[in-house]
Amino acid sequence: MEKRIELECRGRPVGEIHELNLDNCRSTQIDGLTDKFENLEMLSLINAGLTTLKGFPSLPKLKKLELSDNRISGGLNVLQGCPKLMSINLSGNKIKDIETLGPLKELKELQILDLFNCEVTNIEEYRTKVFQLLPSLLYLDGYDKQNKEAEDEDGDDSSDLNESEDGEDGLEDEDEDEEGVDDENSEEEEEEEEGEEEDEELDEEEDDEEEGEEDGEQRGVKRKLEDEEEEEDS
Repeated sequence: MEKRIELECRGRPVGEIHELNLDNCRSTQIDGLTDKFENLEMLSLINAGLTTLKGFPSLPKLKKLELSDNRISGGLNVLQGCPKLMSINLSGNKIKDIETLGPLKELKELQILDLFNCEVTNIEEYRTKVFQLLPSLLYLDGYDKQNKEAEDEDGDDSSDLNESEDGEDGLEDEDEDEEGVDDENSEEEEEEEEGEEEDEELDEEEDDEEEGEEDGEQRGVKRKLEDEEEEEDS
């Protein structure tokens, strides 16, 4: 386990590590994990071969602990050095009775506890007894006191994403609508301009017709005067 810890740290100071995955490292007890991991928030020891938690360090900021598929049968009192623990997974271990869980009641912020495939789950009124023992607990084996399933965190994230995408689509639709209105306004303005041009052309034609009529009248008067002069001369 110690070598695996060194590998996972990748040369970083242990005080800067926030998450540590030691799954499948195969060790019967805690070895190499110390209280120098003072900022550790998530620790995973799934299928590590643990038979005891002896030597588990005090981790003041640890919130989530994964211990499933080991052979732990007790000794949970060592977890009292992790007062911020909110979620513990002990599924697939050797927990046989409610009393073994007693030390967990000192974890005032514990909200999620999983004990799938542990013998303790076969005890009569197991769920009722565990909720009574741990007042802060919200979910036991994925369900609350009313047997309502815990919400899927990934599902929540997806909903938020969908809502965000819907919001973006809505904004795009609004932009398209605005563009449509602008296009309609532009078309109306073009039609008005064309109408004004046509009116101007008609006005010019009427002016030309009026000028033509005036010229005709002037020519008629001139001819009449010429005819009168010719008669006088004759």
